[in-house]
Amino acid sequence: MAATFTQPHAHGRLFSTSPVAKPTRKLLSPFTVRMSLQENGPSVAVVGVTGAVGQEFLSVLTDRDFPYRSIKMLASKRSAGKQMTFEGRNYTVEELTADSFDGVDIALFSAGGSISKQFGPAAVEKGTIVVDNSSAFRMVDGVPLVIPEVNPQAMHGIKVGMGKGALIANPNCSTIICLMAATPLHQRAKVLRMVVSTYQAASGAGAAAMEELELQTREVLEGKPPTCNIFSQQYAFNLFSHNAPVQPNGYNEEEMKLVKETRKIWSDLDVKVTATCIRVPVMRAHAESVNLQFEKPLDEDTAREILKNAAGVVVIDDRASNHFPTPLEVSNKDDVAVGRIRQDLSQEGNHG
Repeated sequence: MAATFTQPHAHGRLFSTSPVAKPTRKLLSPFTVRMSLQENGPSVAVVGVTGAVGQEFLSVLTDRDFPYRSIKMLASKRSAGKQMTFEGRNYTVEELTADSFDGVDIALFSAGGSISKQFGPAAVEKGTIVVDNSSAFRMVDGVPLVIPEVNPQAMHGIKVGMGKGALIANPNCSTIICLMAATPLHQRAKVLRMVVSTYQAASGAGAAAMEELELQTREVLEGKPPTCNIFSQQYAFNLFSHNAPVQPNGYNEEEMKLVKETRKIWSDLDVKVTATCIRVPVMRAHAESVNLQFEKPLDEDTAREILKNAAGVVVIDDRASNHFPTPLEVSNKDDVAVGRIRQDLSQEGNHG
């Protein structure tokens, strides 16, 4: 089975925000009453709140009307003291320390792996449930690696209000996009082998990369040499192998994340996964081409129906008008868009 999956995000399920490409979210009426601040809600902390993903955490909390009784804005010493407005209230950014988590029920971390390793366990010791967006704990035994629509059972026993801390790891962006669509098919016909090619946007490298892509585009069009601070080569009007370090086996770290994380999330060490990750000059929303080989037969019509009914998935698969998922179409939306669903002609008996 071959398909194209596209999802808006930067680092996992979340989007990035930057002055380069401002999100077009639904706007609240001036008469809307916010229900997020509730006395019986959990206390929340956002770690790395001044970064692109930290800001997106706040946007998602608002979009989802997530209930909370208090919220802490945490960042580095450099950002401490900055003033922020969130849902009509003013907040002062606090310096992140080991004591920042007293009385905090849920902490959302997106400040890099080293910060997560330093402060995540300290937060757990204080009784905080940590949802970590970095790669620090993804492959650590005993730490659930969770896509809520795919394997919520991995969080069994973790509950807010029990006073018991826990770590929950958020998978890599490419893994999430892939498994949101592949898992419902895997549950029906069991995936034996998966071949993935990714086409990854600037947003995955953060706001600075998005700004550099815009700057380079202007420079190239004006006949100027491109500024290359974030990436070591021209990004505008170009594409290149993902900038993650290449391992001795020839795969880069981004590709190996997809291999290892899929096996952990599916609890299947035998599933064969190979990936090629490419950085493309798109502002936001990654795309993937995914080829699946199944143990049991699965025809494309059945696969399409399964995907139409899958949580968090939207099917855009109009052959007549040649309309399939595009990054522009899905940016700043939550669902993973799936299209180009077709039988693999190189495999016999509806097994691909």
